[in-house]
Amino acid sequence: MGSLSTELDHWTAGPNLYPKRKPVPPAQRGIAAPCSTEQFKTKSYKHKPLAKRWHPYMSTESASRTGSSLKASMKHLQNPNVISLGGGTPLSDFIPFDEVVIRPPSLENLKTEKKRNSTSITTLHATKHDIADGTSIYDLSVALNYGQGYGSAQFMRWITEHTEIFHDPPYSDWQCSLTIGNTSAFDMCLRMLTEPGDCVLADKYTFSTAIETALPLGINFVGVDMDREGMLPGSLDEVLENWDPEAHKKARKPSVLYAIPTGQNPTGTTQSIERRKEIYKIAQRHDLIILEDDPYYFLQMDPYGSSSTEDGPATAEIRSSADFLKRLIPSYLSLDVDGRVIRMDSFSKVISPGARLGWVTASAQLIERYKYHTDVSTQSPAGLSQLAIFKLVDEHWGHAGYTEWLMHLRSEYTKRRDFIISACERYLPTKIVRWEPTEAGMFQWLKVDWKQHPDAKTKSVNALEEEIWLESISTGALVGRGSWFRASADVAYDEVFYRTTFAAAPLSKIEEAVKRFGEAIKKAFKVEPERKEES
Repeated sequence: MGSLSTELDHWTAGPNLYPKRKPVPPAQRGIAAPCSTEQFKTKSYKHKPLAKRWHPYMSTESASRTGSSLKASMKHLQNPNVISLGGGTPLSDFIPFDEVVIRPPSLENLKTEKKRNSTSITTLHATKHDIADGTSIYDLSVALNYGQGYGSAQFMRWITEHTEIFHDPPYSDWQCSLTIGNTSAFDMCLRMLTEPGDCVLADKYTFSTAIETALPLGINFVGVDMDREGMLPGSLDEVLENWDPEAHKKARKPSVLYAIPTGQNPTGTTQSIERRKEIYKIAQRHDLIILEDDPYYFLQMDPYGSSSTEDGPATAEIRSSADFLKRLIPSYLSLDVDGRVIRMDSFSKVISPGARLGWVTASAQLIERYKYHTDVSTQSPAGLSQLAIFKLVDEHWGHAGYTEWLMHLRSEYTKRRDFIISACERYLPTKIVRWEPTEAGMFQWLKVDWKQHPDAKTKSVNALEEEIWLESISTGALVGRGSWFRASADVAYDEVFYRTTFAAAPLSKIEEAVKRFGEAIKKAFKVEPERKEES
């Protein structure tokens, strides 16, 4: 077993954004061609340990899955002499798309003021005949047909290389599988690893959709106390050490920890490397599987006000991809010497939510179970999404260009974070509303001191939260209610929070929304307007 301190060496050197690629052989470029992450790893992992075996953690549903016999039979098409009459895959002649044209932005223009007025000079094409013509290894004839649950071999190669570059898992038998986004991936992981009546551990405040995904499956969340760095290791350990089934509807001790370690939704907290190491050690001690939901990983920022200019706070410039990598806090996957992390990545927050495309990385055993599930449920991610993003990040940008795009996003989101904090400082009554500037993601969490409300002694916390929220809506600003994100349904919460985002509107409208929210707070709390001193 490796040590946590020695598994981060690749963070001290620049990333290799031009790995020596393994070819995608012709037999794997066709319809529903099977493949494996193992084929596309660019370096040897023989010196690293195998992951732990997780059979005892498999749910009854997962253990009984055998996958799709139809998809399994597609492996025989790797023999070019085999003619298939066994699958329901239509000829591309009967698919009414002949060409797709994509026009990505110029990375060079993004760095200049020309970006607002300039258009892309690059056009990416895909037709039904690109593979036959030798112009591409991926085309519409394949992308628009059925595929394996883990996605196309062409895209799997890029995903594998990306995972090596940015996470370099410290055990040998890790694998990847494409997904239709993190929410679907989370749903499948719950079905794989939990039974009705189980509990999952999470931050005290966590992603509301994750809670709403679990509840109909008969799975309850148990919230763990947080601070400005997210989940508290001591509180996590205490919950597990003192687990009482009778206090949790006779639920057995949890074996799954749900974590959003970077730019946490909704609180915006980001766990430091020290915090992640502490939590990982507790996961080892109690044998937890960590579901690392990390769509905001590349939206990490410097602390607010860490450097400044005459115009206000600014972020130190990142000059190279190596510098960018060094600024990233290592993921749980990069610390995972046991294979106990299932990492969920997504293009939703960095390219397109509507593409519904992401991927999971975990031990080969867990990915096998995951594939068995996808093959008979979601099947592969949408072919058009795979092809479009493949054209962009593989054929057009490559890993170096994609990293430049991520660096651009980091810069833009930092400016937006700084802008909303500045607006909060100007328009919100700081005696009532408090906040910690987020250091990643797209959310700013606001705490309202409800005890200062004139009706605090006669109305409940929930009633006051709703009253303030409705007042804000009537003023013309919609924010998220903190109660939507409470992990533990049966625990009394004595706090009022609201979630805001700096990603969803132009800066001028963000400022106006914060101003309106401030007006709603002042009206609800009957804050007298400040009097101007006479000169």
